[in-house]
Amino acid sequence: MKKRIIFLCFLLSLYVGNVFSQYRKLQHRPYADQRLFHLGFTLGMHTQDLILTQSGYLNDNGEVWFSEIPHYTPGFSVGMIADIYLSRYLNLRTIPTLYLGEKYFMFKEQTSGEEYAVQIRNNYLSLPLHLKISTGRIDNFRPYFLLGGYGSIELASRKKQAVLLKPYDFGFEMGVGCNFYLPMFNLAPELKFGFGLIDILETDRADLTDESLQRYARSLSKATQRMITLSFHFE
Repeated sequence: MKKRIIFLCFLLSLYVGNVFSQYRKLQHRPYADQRLFHLGFTLGMHTQDLILTQSGYLNDNGEVWFSEIPHYTPGFSVGMIADIYLSRYLNLRTIPTLYLGEKYFMFKEQTSGEEYAVQIRNNYLSLPLHLKISTGRIDNFRPYFLLGGYGSIELASRKKQAVLLKPYDFGFEMGVGCNFYLPMFNLAPELKFGFGLIDILETDRADLTDESLQRYARSLSKATQRMITLSFHFE
């Protein structure tokens, strides 16, 4: 009787092991997360936005202009990844990134409804520092959350336009992503939000020699940056 019970338990263990093996996937690059340091690159798309504060400036003609950014214009981003392993769930990383994009402003006079549009190109070099907080690995994917700050500099600002932005910015970033472990590399789609912390509107407009543009420049008192980035990391 005991022999039969042992034999049945043995058959049952084989059956259960076979069932679970059908659902367990082979892990690609199982020790990739344990490297102390690794590099990669990133490609992505982004949209640049500004939170605008109106000044309520009344010019000599009795006009009051206000402005907004009516729609987002997509841009392109490319960068390098440098990642340092801190613990099983924490990594410290920096991703120097070049952002190529533009902003579209629409000015409108509040009484007459007259409109004026201007488009400015903004190319930023950003240097962020992020803390990457990951979950446990599930087969060949691993979600994560990131939090950090950034500093950026404008590469080639154009003067003598109705809007001029300062060449530097500082802020914080947060985002979510997921590592997919492929046989040769990791692919990680990531959605990131950036929030500027300083006023980047240039109000000292000695460069603006066209007096007709002064009414637009003086209609704004403050601008802070916002950015949404969808990136694809290759590591």
